[in-house]
Amino acid sequence: MNPNAELLREYAAKYNDPVYFREDPIIFPKRFAELYARGEADLKDVEVAAVIAAHLAWGRRSMIVRDCGRALDEMGWKPYDYVMKGCYRCEPCSLHRTVKWSEFADICGALKAYYESNDTLEHLSPDEFRTRIYCRKSDPSAANKKINMLRRWMVRRDGKVDLGLWHDSSPADLIIPLDVHVHTVAKEMGLTTLNSADIRTALEITRELSEIFPGDPCLGDFALFGYGVTRK
Repeated sequence: MNPNAELLREYAAKYNDPVYFREDPIIFPKRFAELYARGEADLKDVEVAAVIAAHLAWGRRSMIVRDCGRALDEMGWKPYDYVMKGCYRCEPCSLHRTVKWSEFADICGALKAYYESNDTLEHLSPDEFRTRIYCRKSDPSAANKKINMLRRWMVRRDGKVDLGLWHDSSPADLIIPLDVHVHTVAKEMGLTTLNSADIRTALEITRELSEIFPGDPCLGDFALFGYGVTRK
């Protein structure tokens, strides 16, 4: 067992709390999840909001939230209807950092094509998600951080931060959303010795977290977030 296991459990217990995620991209799919629970939105609204929010989730959180809001404003806060109407803002100017409105339009078009013959994104593999929804080339070595973060949002179901709306998937099968920051913290906490932030490292960290959080390795994502906050 990792010597920092108890500390990681303490961080997870503290930081798996909505109070730390009021300015975070998850607030957008969460808003539609609340509407869905009241019968005022569709599961596909939650999924589309999650796809857009996850795609823009890099950089300062305040900028991410601002630009996710801009994207949802463009969609009239009816993301699934906007996607299926097929008329998208498609300009070579920035939506968020290097993400252009034209890239946003490509993703919306990919979602429309997918939803024309499918009811949910749940059963896509990470690589299928990468190629069919985010319009990227297949890359078996990629950590696919945004996709694994989106899957954490939609699958984990402890009723706190994550939404838990994909019931055919198990939290035990999730992979840690790995970026450079998470990789650095995971190395400091002794969860990996690997030096590249790729899928091999993501799987190693996930295996280590599975021993600390049996059946729910991505609970460790909150622990790593908490350690990073505390260290700062």
